[in-house]
Amino acid sequence: MPEADLPLLSDGDPPPVRLLRPRAGSALFLTADHAGRAIPRRLGDLGLTASDLRRHIAWDIGIAAVTERLSEALGATAVLQTYSRLVIDCNRRPEWPSSIPVVSELTAIPGNEGLRDAAREARRQAVFQPYHQLIAELLDRRAAAGRRAVLVAMHSFTPVFKGVARPVEIGILYNPAARDIRLPRIMLDLLRAEGDLVVGDNQPYAITGNSDYTVPVHGDERGLPHVEIEIRQDLIADATGQAAWASRLARLLPLAEAQLYAAGG
Repeated sequence: MPEADLPLLSDGDPPPVRLLRPRAGSALFLTADHAGRAIPRRLGDLGLTASDLRRHIAWDIGIAAVTERLSEALGATAVLQTYSRLVIDCNRRPEWPSSIPVVSELTAIPGNEGLRDAAREARRQAVFQPYHQLIAELLDRRAAAGRRAVLVAMHSFTPVFKGVARPVEIGILYNPAARDIRLPRIMLDLLRAEGDLVVGDNQPYAITGNSDYTVPVHGDERGLPHVEIEIRQDLIADATGQAAWASRLARLLPLAEAQLYAAGG
């Protein structure tokens, strides 16, 4: 069989998605688009060093452990991506150039240069599609059963980007043009009331229809309450920080959910 016809993932590669607590009772539904940094064996190291593949360009450092702990504390379903965002970014539409970047921050990605359409499609089918198909199926099942769903997209961000420091410790992200931005507003109020945090309102990023995929497609298009949470990576780089942030969010997210439904959500 010609190499071009071989599947991208082989028997030695991990599955593209991890599912935690599929039958959990909580309405809160967690996703982590950049939880992993695996690379299919067929792609080698994408021309990068081992140290590059441990950096934020390859994944959202610390967010997998925070999401795992949060899923356990809340009794909430969580869907986590296994593969590096450098293979294909599961928070970008596959047709966008940024879906498979040739440069991330200031680092060239040699293994992504000059890809043909067939190679891009192979990555979409092997990594992107199973992840988002599972999210869609789980949300469809909830809707069919008349169960509530509140989408919480978990991310982390680098404390320094292109030489510029970011003082924000946690950011609440949303699209101001979305049909329902009550949950982000509630989370902003709750986090600010903590009194010990530098909280970003659509900082260090903002969600738009041209920058993100998971929240616009699975949240806004479905009419679900949703929020994207970004935690600064130096705060969750070790187990102590991961446990602390999971504990804080496990306390605040149910409060936010209660306020949302009290207001008719």
